Amino acid sequence: MGRPPCSSTPPDPPDLPSYVVDPLDRQSPDRLDEIAEYAASLATWKRRREHTDASDRRAAEAVGEEELGVLSERGTSTDPADYEDVPSNGAYVTVKTTKRSDGKRYRYYYWQWREGETWNNEYIGPVEDSSSDEG
Repeated sequence: MGRPPCSSTPPDPPDLPSYVVDPLDRQSPDRLDEIAEYAASLATWKRRREHTDASDRRAAEAVGEEELGVLSERGTSTDPADYEDVPSNGAYVTVKTTKRSDGKRYRYYYWQWREGETWNNEYIGPVEDSSSDEG
């Protein structure tokens, strides 16, 4: 089998910025092969790092079984499937603290998860149960 006929114009580049595409146009075929191999390895490494970073963050920020039990006792679901925008895989419950006001700090439960390079969260409720507050 022979090679396919060579076109007089190079292939259209993907939707990439010119500062990436322009230097590639000046490279030899061998160098482009090296760049492609490096880019694939770099992408794999970055995906692993994102996964590790997400796992580390989850380990550091996720609430424990005791706090999940407190939410359940209040009648608040700790199942991500019960929340419309929360993915069932990878989401965890964490506590966020708002700015202090008048010497008080306010803490809230949130679902948190990663989508690509973005962290997302969805409000669940206050850490302190307002129904048990005394006037």
